[in-house]
Formats: sequence, C-alpha cells, structure tokens
Amino acid sequence: MFFFVRKGEAPSLTQAQADAALTPAQAFDALYAFCAPALVRQAYLLTGRRELARESVERAFQLAWQRWPEVARDRDPAGWVRAVAYDCALSPWHRFRPRYRNPEPPPAEPTDRTLLAALLKLPPSYRRTLVLYDGVGLDLPETAAETEASTPAAASRLTHARQAVAARVPELADPAKLHRRLLELASAERLRAARPTVVRTVGERRNVLWTRAAIAFTMAIIGATTLTLRTAPTHYEAPVAPAEAVAGVPPRVAPGPLSPAEQALRTKLSRSERSGPERLVPSAG
Repeated sequence: MFFFVRKGEAPSLTQAQADAALTPAQAFDALYAFCAPALVRQAYLLTGRRELARESVERAFQLAWQRWPEVARDRDPAGWVRAVAYDCALSPWHRFRPRYRNPEPPPAEPTDRTLLAALLKLPPSYRRTLVLYDGVGLDLPETAAETEASTPAAASRLTHARQAVAARVPELADPAKLHRRLLELASAERLRAARPTVVRTVGERRNVLWTRAAIAFTMAIIGATTLTLRTAPTHYEAPVAPAEAVAGVPPRVAPGPLSPAEQALRTKLSRSERSGPERLVPSAG
C-alpha cells in the first residue's frame, strides 16, 4: 500500500501504452489506482476533512480525464494530478459551502488530533510545502516548482512550518520523526476514493453539461446581438427639446353671448353676397 507517491514513481503512461497497447481508459484507470489512495491521504493532511479530500482528488482526476492526451504525454502524470488535487483541496471558496462550514470529527488518537491541529494552523502555502517535502518526499527544487515559488522561498516556508509544528508538538522537531508521524496520521483514517469508472463517467457528464451550457450561452449572445441589430435606429435622431412655458400669451376666453353690435354685423354679413368683386369694395355704411 502506497501512502505517498513520490515524483517519478508513477510509470510512464506513454511507454506503458506503447508496450501493453492500453486504451486511454485503461491507462487512466492504472494511474488512478496507483495514485488516488495516496492523494486522498495527502489531501486529508491539507484540509482535515475526509469528504473534501476525496472530492478534491476525484475532481483532479476528472480534469485529467478531460485533458487526457496532455496528461498522458506529461513527463510526470502523477505530479500533474497531485498539483490539481492540492489546488482543489486548498481552494478558499470551500469556506462558503454550507457542507464545509462545520468542523468534522477529529481523529480518535490524541496525538493525531494534536498533529492535525498543528498542520491546520499553518498557512496553506506552508502546509502544502511541508506535506510535499516531509510527507511525499520531494526535494527542495521539486517542492518549489510544484508550489510555484523560488527555492529560497520554499526553504523559508519549510523552516517556518517545521518550527510551528515543533512548537505545538516538541517531539516532532526531528524531520525523520515528523515524516513518520505524517505517514501514521495519513494512514490512520479510513479514506477511500471512488472507482475509476465512476470518476470517468462523472467527468464525462460534467464535460457534456459544460459544453451544453457554453452552447446555450453563445446562442443567447447571438440572439441578443441579432435583436439589437434589428431594433437599433439606422440614423441619428436629434433629441426632442423639453417643453418650456411661453410668457405674454393672453389666456383663452370662453365664448359668450354676442353684443348688439356683433349681432348686427353678423346679420349684415349673412345678407351680403358671398362671392364676386362687390365683396372687395368697402361699403360707406
């Protein structure tokens, strides 16, 4: 049983496919069977959560299956999956998920509880460096490369992480004892990963859902663009100026009864000719 997998221990999948004529699914299953149990234990040391450790490793292998040609040609497929699993396990977004807001039951042994509490008190980058160097057994340049840090920065993180753990657990000041205790803590919990066929199936379904969502989003953008082109004006229209009150206009007067002079004028006009030149000649009266 492998509790930790060192860099370079995983077989070359490209060579294995050439020698044994493995299908991509068989090569993926071989990598999963070799690495997944150890990665779940490592993720547990990083998170202190059993379910999150299993979920992070499965998610890493789902991404590996989606990018299998790239992962299969990688010089260290196990390291590729390990880096993704660590990123998933240490993601800060887990704190906003309801299922991970409450702490899980701690280990049964008091010494294991103390060591796990000391690990979880470390900053995530320090914890990752400590697990990679003292747990997995990578050398300092490999640890720095996997944590995306310079070698001096990785050495400083490792030193501070060891000092913090030794302050809480003095008997683990010796790196050899710390390595042994990390192995014991990782193997004390019954952590199991799902079957590789389940991981591949879930990954394929997730990929299909994301593809459909991307297609739907693209169609929505195309529809919105088409609607905008159809309804947008084809020329510039000056804005209508706001209405303003005009001063000096007399108010409208409601019509009332005619005066005697107005009545006489109306009668005269109605009796006169309606057309002809005589209408243009003013009368003397």
